[in-house]
Amino acid sequence: MPGAARIATIENFLRSREVCHASQALATAADSVVEEFALCLRCERGLAEITVENYARWVQKFLVWRFGCGDICLSDVRTDAAAAFIQGEAKRMRPAALKNIANALRSFFRYSQFRGEVSAGLVASVPTVATWTSTPPIPRAISAEHAQRAIDSCDRQSAVGLRDRTVLLLLARLGLRACEIIRLMLDDIDWDRAQLRVCGKGGCESLLPLAADVGEAIAAYLQHGRTASPDRHLFLRSVAPIVGLMEGSDGIGAIVRHALLRARVDASHRGSHQFRHALAVRMLQLGASLPEIGRVLRHRSVQSTSIYAKVDLNALRTLAMPWPGGAL
Repeated sequence: MPGAARIATIENFLRSREVCHASQALATAADSVVEEFALCLRCERGLAEITVENYARWVQKFLVWRFGCGDICLSDVRTDAAAAFIQGEAKRMRPAALKNIANALRSFFRYSQFRGEVSAGLVASVPTVATWTSTPPIPRAISAEHAQRAIDSCDRQSAVGLRDRTVLLLLARLGLRACEIIRLMLDDIDWDRAQLRVCGKGGCESLLPLAADVGEAIAAYLQHGRTASPDRHLFLRSVAPIVGLMEGSDGIGAIVRHALLRARVDASHRGSHQFRHALAVRMLQLGASLPEIGRVLRHRSVQSTSIYAKVDLNALRTLAMPWPGGAL
């Protein structure tokens, strides 16, 4: 967990015990505008909290850059303001991060246009940041052997090992996202029907079958690994404060990295999402169609699933044209 996130966790814990109180910072005009924008992103669009915080942070910086601590009058924002702001940030940031700024400003201007505060021209004025790629990258999936080695590396005799093994099984068997694992609550497990309720992107809920090995791992963790706590999150931190993993933190990613290190897996990519990609690739190799894979991964767009067509080499070979003058 990053230092800032760790400090925030400690502060929230102390405030919940009324040991200390929130600091009384001076509010600015930009604060209220950003607060209403963030509320819309959460309640109307259902974006993940980490996305809401990221967008709100960049909109706050943009408004302070344009208006300082004075009143906010969005009708005074010129069409070249977004480009000038992004160009200023480009001196210290990479294209991928600049795309995030552009997305935040574009979302804020659309929100403001809906409220009648700006014109459509301001939305169109946000520049597109080139990242020199025209197609989605090939999914980076961990091999089945390496995934199993990472799972087997967890110590079943320790509380942390039981927790980490369960997390890795949820990644590998059900293809859950890191944020979905963090959001899991005790009440999301239906033992009678062998189902798991998952809260995905945009607040969409899905019921997934609870595989036997995953169910056994969860039961073992609850019986022998999970510390008694009033917090209803399924997975808890291993150090004080004993609460659920913070959404937006890298807690799941840290579990994956430590498991790969223990298993001595030399993977080029060490994120948790590679397990999700591996599940899709495995399903494709076993003959599943892209729509079937999309339903398992709970994709809302067929374009999200279409990237896995690139890894089906056997099917792609049948589409390859013979090289002129080459061997038959």
